[in-house]
Amino acid sequence: MVHKRIRIGMVGGGDGAFIGAVHRIAARMDNGFDLVAGALSSNPKRALSSALDLGIQEDRSYGSFQQMAVNEKKRPDGIQAVVIVTPNHMHFPVAKAFLEQGIHVICDKPVTKDLDEALTLKNIVSESGAFFALTHNYTGYPLVRHAKHLVNTGVLGDLRVIQAEYSQDWLTDKAEETDNKQAQWRTDPEKSGMAGCLGDIGTHAFNLACFISGQKVQEVSADLTAFVEGRRLDDNVHTMLRFDGGAKGMLWSSQVAPGNENGLKIRVYGEKAGLEWSQESPNELWLSVFGEPKQKITRAGHGAGDEANRLSRVPAGHPEGYLEGFANLYLDIALAIHAIEDGKPVESVQGFIPSIDDGIEGMKFITAVLASSNSNSTWHSLNSTLTQPKPNV
Repeated sequence: MVHKRIRIGMVGGGDGAFIGAVHRIAARMDNGFDLVAGALSSNPKRALSSALDLGIQEDRSYGSFQQMAVNEKKRPDGIQAVVIVTPNHMHFPVAKAFLEQGIHVICDKPVTKDLDEALTLKNIVSESGAFFALTHNYTGYPLVRHAKHLVNTGVLGDLRVIQAEYSQDWLTDKAEETDNKQAQWRTDPEKSGMAGCLGDIGTHAFNLACFISGQKVQEVSADLTAFVEGRRLDDNVHTMLRFDGGAKGMLWSSQVAPGNENGLKIRVYGEKAGLEWSQESPNELWLSVFGEPKQKITRAGHGAGDEANRLSRVPAGHPEGYLEGFANLYLDIALAIHAIEDGKPVESVQGFIPSIDDGIEGMKFITAVLASSNSNSTWHSLNSTLTQPKPNV
């Protein structure tokens, strides 16, 4: 069946916003979406200027997301889905407003600023009947999908060790005291929530470990630090992990590691084999079968599986990366929305699109890590830590 492009609106992501532009590029890449409306800034003049620059008609540039949700629902050509690219503290109220109008939601991570909001949002999603997707974009890389396939098909055997890390250096000095708007809100607990580096990039490493392994984290023992004097949220995280399938793991995330730009890496070791993948070399996956030479699997190359090849746009040797991985997630979201609106089950991409449940697991992780660090790194269960700890630095 040939489908028309899905009509989307965007909240946040106005002029100068990094992640909003990334979402727009990703949504356009496979010609599956049309951006037709927006509440792109809390500043009405900036919102309108940004909308006009993006080709959005003036009457569909809104001064508030509440107005946008109500008005778009009334229009015969109203949006089918909204993309939320605001700071974390606005994710919940924006998602709630659109879900209550029956409009599908595509939300940047983390899902909300705290666990209580995430649990409440799950009920709203269920009651609305609308589709909810969380953009943990690294799950869209072809070789991440292939790594998941290798685990699922038993190539690694029973998993033993899972090592995940995400290292950056952009907050090594006190960037929040400059004109760096990203640094300003990401280190502000009123806007970022109770976690800094942990919520910003640690949740990506956590999500990737769970996505590839197919296991959930049960318990954590953590140590959070704010190395930069006066910083209100953590900028470095060390966490030990116990998974429900028996694997043990470690997670390190840092934004004060000089020489690291975007060092997301994962290593998974089982009784038969191990694998390694790095986001900065995304077209290579290393598979090491015990007792055999190490094997390099390349995107669209020999050894890549059907799921990886489905998401590869160009032949092997032509690099694909961050934007294409993000676009793959949007491709799957489009398939899911079309299936829902055609009254069909979401089968072809089931399990590949991060959901509200994945968002809740991420918030449980943040909550448990903070609680552990607050109590001198004692072990904390993700399923018993349901009260909100204070930020720990």
